[in-house]
Amino acid sequence: MIRFFRFLLFLFLNFGALALGSYWMGGSPAENQWYIALPKAPWTPPGYFFGIAWTTIMLLFTIFLFRNKNWNVSVILLLAAHYVLNIGWNPVFFKWHLLVLGFVVIALLFAVVASFLMVTPRQDRKINFALLFPYLAWLCVAFSLNLYPIL
Repeated sequence: MIRFFRFLLFLFLNFGALALGSYWMGGSPAENQWYIALPKAPWTPPGYFFGIAWTTIMLLFTIFLFRNKNWNVSVILLLAAHYVLNIGWNPVFFKWHLLVLGFVVIALLFAVVASFLMVTPRQDRKINFALLFPYLAWLCVAFSLNLYPIL
């Protein structure tokens, strides 16, 4: 029963962070005139894909957190940094239109997510990499999408 509640806690934290980031975004991208006018990369996925991607990523990240048995200070600090960066990118990019800072936030978020692999037990690294790979891959896409209008 405790394991079930632990899983629910991570699910709540991850999807709560997505909801908070969306709220701080200041409206949906489809309604944001600044974003609509922004030059977009030709490889920008359709709007519906973002919801599918983030739902999948957060489910896998929830499983990753749930499986982790190594809750030391490093992991907790990484998790806190993860939430701050993940939530913080939305207003930086969509509300305040700070493209270069948004680019930096995504780069830092990538480093934080990748760092989770370094602070988990060696025997779990393959499964953890499989659970985190979609997140890291999506951050690479986000990195390129954020960089496109800067260039």
